[in-house]
Amino acid sequence: MSRTAPDPAANSAAADPRVNLHYDLVYPELSRWRRMQIPVIGWLGTLLVAAIGVTMRFEVLGFEHYLDSRAAGRPIIAAFWHRAIFPSIWWWRNRKIVVMNTTNFDGQWTRRVIERFGFLTVQGSSSRGGLRGLVAMAELLAQGRDVAFTVDGPRGPRYVTKPGPVMLARKTGFPLMLYHIGVEYGHTFEKTWDLFQIPRPFSRAVMIVAPLVEVPADLDRDGLERKQAEMQSVLERVRDITENWFRMSEAERDEIRQECRRQLEDVRSRSTPPR
Repeated sequence: MSRTAPDPAANSAAADPRVNLHYDLVYPELSRWRRMQIPVIGWLGTLLVAAIGVTMRFEVLGFEHYLDSRAAGRPIIAAFWHRAIFPSIWWWRNRKIVVMNTTNFDGQWTRRVIERFGFLTVQGSSSRGGLRGLVAMAELLAQGRDVAFTVDGPRGPRYVTKPGPVMLARKTGFPLMLYHIGVEYGHTFEKTWDLFQIPRPFSRAVMIVAPLVEVPADLDRDGLERKQAEMQSVLERVRDITENWFRMSEAERDEIRQECRRQLEDVRSRSTPPR
């Protein structure tokens, strides 16, 4: 059964499905061989994530930021680096989080994998159909669904944020949740643009969720650029910490744990009813 989220943007574009590059969702023409590969790779990817994921041990810092937002009735807009897709699929599985997914070959088999782990998908990317995807995500956020972006995807540049999550946060009033997952042992595909990483079985992993970022509705273009720069800075910091976590001393790790607790206490002490 497909877990593709209903596309609220479809009716508005029904009269002309090729409004522009940012709305167009024409699928690429694939050879018969490529079309045959999609279900096979999709099942292999599903089995690999399940087989390795069940053996992993996670330490998670800052997850309370997410829980507090959900408890207040506010879904989140998650953003993370493309490199961390594998452990993210396992950790966030079965929450019906909505993910923007590309229509290219990689996107088509990846979609099958993530939907089998309880995610929903809308179609679009920064290069094609992105506006359509953002419209669909805004509607689904209003229904209480969390959404997520690989913020440097689908093709890079690596570790460079794109503006979609900030634009969506300004439009909807819901917060950005920025995180990264680092693993103790994994295989990095050095020739891929994103340095994609697959954890080894029984690897430990650490995820750090930063304090949520609010994006006011009245921000102008300069303000949006500042928020995107803030998103970039936060994601770089949690990436650097988690990627180096298992090379740190226990004292260094304890210091970071304490910092995360202080951040949470500070956020809770300053919390006000949502607008």
